[in-house]
Amino acid sequence: MTMDIRFAGIDPDTDEDGCPTVWVDTETADLLIQGYDADKRTESTCDALSPARVPVPPGEAIVRIPKRMIPIIRKACDELDPGVR
Repeated sequence: MTMDIRFAGIDPDTDEDGCPTVWVDTETADLLIQGYDADKRTESTCDALSPARVPVPPGEAIVRIPKRMIPIIRKACDELDPGVR
């Protein structure tokens, strides 16, 4: 089974690890993001601020994406939903 996933962009300052990277799943209109794991302090702060009042569950993660990736995220969103602005 093939998936309709397209590359949207990569951090222009990436090194050989290829991170962060953004793809779009055109079937589901989901963004797929490879990023850096948040540190424990950031995770604890996000847990404390979560409206759900629970820690991030197993199988989920808080991913840090640098500010310089905003244009790539916008491009990916525009590709999935060009009428929104």
